[in-house]
Amino acid sequence: MRKEAGTLKIKIPDHVDNILKILKSCGHSGYIVGGCVRDSLMGVSPHDYDVCTDCLPEEMQRIFSGFKTVETGLKHGTLTVISDGQPVEVTTFRSDGEYSDHRRPAHVTFERSLSEDLRRRDFTINAMAYDPEEGLTDLFGGQQDLKNGIIRCVGDAGERFDEDALRIMRCLRFASVTGFEIDSKTAAAASQKSGLLKLISAERIYSELIRLLCGRGAERILLEYRDIIAVIIPELEPCFGCQQNCPHHIYDVYGHICRSVSGITPDGELRLCMLLHDIEKPSCRTTDGNGQDHFKTHPISGAKTAEVILRRLKCSAKTIRRITDLVMEHDNRIPPQRSSVRRLISKYGYEFYFDWIKVRRADTLAQSDFRRTEKLVELDELERLGRELEKENCCVKISQLAVNGRDIMDMGLSGKSVGEALALALDAVTDEKTDNDRQQILDYLRRHYNEEA
Repeated sequence: MRKEAGTLKIKIPDHVDNILKILKSCGHSGYIVGGCVRDSLMGVSPHDYDVCTDCLPEEMQRIFSGFKTVETGLKHGTLTVISDGQPVEVTTFRSDGEYSDHRRPAHVTFERSLSEDLRRRDFTINAMAYDPEEGLTDLFGGQQDLKNGIIRCVGDAGERFDEDALRIMRCLRFASVTGFEIDSKTAAAASQKSGLLKLISAERIYSELIRLLCGRGAERILLEYRDIIAVIIPELEPCFGCQQNCPHHIYDVYGHICRSVSGITPDGELRLCMLLHDIEKPSCRTTDGNGQDHFKTHPISGAKTAEVILRRLKCSAKTIRRITDLVMEHDNRIPPQRSSVRRLISKYGYEFYFDWIKVRRADTLAQSDFRRTEKLVELDELERLGRELEKENCCVKISQLAVNGRDIMDMGLSGKSVGEALALALDAVTDEKTDNDRQQILDYLRRHYNEEA
């Protein structure tokens, strides 16, 4: 067992160190393990800490009887101990039985050896343990892989992915978030076993995909591992190699998509929007007599396909609405005028509007440089107008009008005519045909309602 006592020091928070000391005082070993060790070696503050030990679950319950505990997975050896208000998972060394569903072992065997516990883990960078007295235990070269920026499976990569297919997405996610390269054997096995991802729950896939998309290496991973991405979103496959023969583009559809993903703020839903925004371009492509391609209806078709995909990924209704509306509107080139901006804000709200600006800007930056400066200047003006309207607290909703339904009924209208008159009033205020003033709006409606109805 390779240890580096005295050569490396990891600062362990008091609430975790207290657990390690209690285990040792009772004659047991205790190590921090996995992601917290990896993050510490990378100079990143861990979000949480996991502890592994040779202590059996029943003994753990006795040792930590003075603490609040949660039996999160006792049959698999895990007890969550609340130390100084912080949850710490304490798990018995174990080896895994057969993975019959390509996700979780059918049973586990408790072990007395740290080495047996570490060899069951996914990647070398996650298979290190640390004890303040013994130092770092690194059996598989995880520390060197960290230094070299490599994601490598522990042992045989094919076996690791066959055991738990979600590790394939975790592999891509780690590479995206850290900017690391994936070891060639690990990459080959991930592609070979990628079909197993169809057996993994949509919720798990979605969670890993979002984190992958928000990583600094998202563009590279999406491009290099498109075959794996196509397993979870097969609708993207027609985009591979689909050329866009027009002055505005220099990449094929999928290349443009990947670059647009990295060009928007790392908000998971916005990045997923960019992944899906041009998904129906291949089905909508037409070529004119000059050999130029056009994709006129792709936002409408794309929004419908995006909804199908998002439902399959078990997204919330709010997420689906946000993304599909942005896909629908991503190619909407309104003129930089207050009235046009107010109309779009009136339809969707300020938050959507500024998201839409981000989407259009990322879309533009992933195109050719043809008229790029002009496009970006226009987007800057659209954003400026939106901020100006927001600062002025301009009326963009019926509820913000200086008139209400009672005012309209006092004019002698009733039923659906009330709603129509209020909609007309909002249009007039939006187009700045009248101020948002009660008397001015009523005068406007008296002049125009009948001719507009």
